[in-house]
Amino acid sequence: MSAPRRISILGATGSVGLATLDLVSRAPEGAYRIIALTANRNAADLAKLARRHGAQFAAVADPAAGAALEEALSGSGVRCGAGPEAIIEAAAMDAGWVMAAIVGAAGLRPAMAAIETGAVIALANKECLVCAGDLFMQAAGRRGAAVLPVDSEHNAVFQALNAGQKGHVRRIVLTASGGPFLNWPLERMRLARVEDALAHPVWSMGDKISIDSATMMNKGLEVIEACRLFDLSPAQVDVVVHPQSIIHGMVEYQDGSLIAQMGSPDMRIPIAAALAWPERMPTPAARLDLAAVGRLDFMAPDPERFPALDLARAALEAGEGATAALNAANEVAVEAFLNERIGLLDICAAVADALETAEAEETLPKRFSGFDQVFDVDARARRLAMAAIARRESQRG
Repeated sequence: MSAPRRISILGATGSVGLATLDLVSRAPEGAYRIIALTANRNAADLAKLARRHGAQFAAVADPAAGAALEEALSGSGVRCGAGPEAIIEAAAMDAGWVMAAIVGAAGLRPAMAAIETGAVIALANKECLVCAGDLFMQAAGRRGAAVLPVDSEHNAVFQALNAGQKGHVRRIVLTASGGPFLNWPLERMRLARVEDALAHPVWSMGDKISIDSATMMNKGLEVIEACRLFDLSPAQVDVVVHPQSIIHGMVEYQDGSLIAQMGSPDMRIPIAAALAWPERMPTPAARLDLAAVGRLDFMAPDPERFPALDLARAALEAGEGATAALNAANEVAVEAFLNERIGLLDICAAVADALETAEAEETLPKRFSGFDQVFDVDARARRLAMAAIARRESQRG
């Protein structure tokens, strides 16, 4: 890259944002220029990052954190803002590459603002495609914005798709680690504590995605994301449990060739693939030593202990309204589990209850006509999930 790549990071204080900045700091001087950084409410860490990397603008989503951010950036020359509109402002700034790493449905509006600039979007927020995949990809097409997946599985598929033509693809395979409860019997899972669910055996991630991994809801969301990102039918997206997390994704072509992307379980590898695209860049990730790994295991997901995958597939078949509702209800249920209001197995049960009620009320459109409809479904599903959780709390006494 001859000129500095101008980049913004939405969700800079999270694990993906920090990994991105780590790669930027290791790159040759002048390779990248930081335009905007955002965080939810962590003003202190955001200010440190903005100062260290010379950002033009920094913003927190929580208005209550605005004063702290302004004070921490006093005299730095970094402009700052607070509140949802400040996050949109950051996303819409003149950057040619934007990391969209805001967790949950809250990341949809900022990612759309970045799309409208025509920037390359490094997408670490799967909810954009789960909640409004067709609208999101259509907008990217209109604005000429490239969407590069950052999830390790989708990035692996993105790389493996270079081995052949799209029309020759038979299916793709997403791998799942199985999370911390891979070998736990169902009765023990009923008693799982929050700290058990957060103790992922392979990846270091934020709380929400760690819980999604524990229930395998993350893999259900990834199936939905893959269908919309790569324009595949649900029958073309398979999932296999691979505890070592060495193979991240595979593409099977019609001649029987199965092309796999492998690497150490380090998020800096897929981030680097997106950050340097269409080129490559060095990373400090450990090099894969297959002899030391020794063996690679694979197994089918267990639908009894991990019903989230089938729940997500059913929502995918039902349409965009159902997948948006699935995501919203899951966010509410995960938060309730983290606050110890419900048990681990109650997460999927509450989501299923919310979806069943929404479907009975016929409030889930097959296709969305616009983003206002997306947010209406999201809000309704959250209310239904809260009601389902309240019922479960009362039953538990």
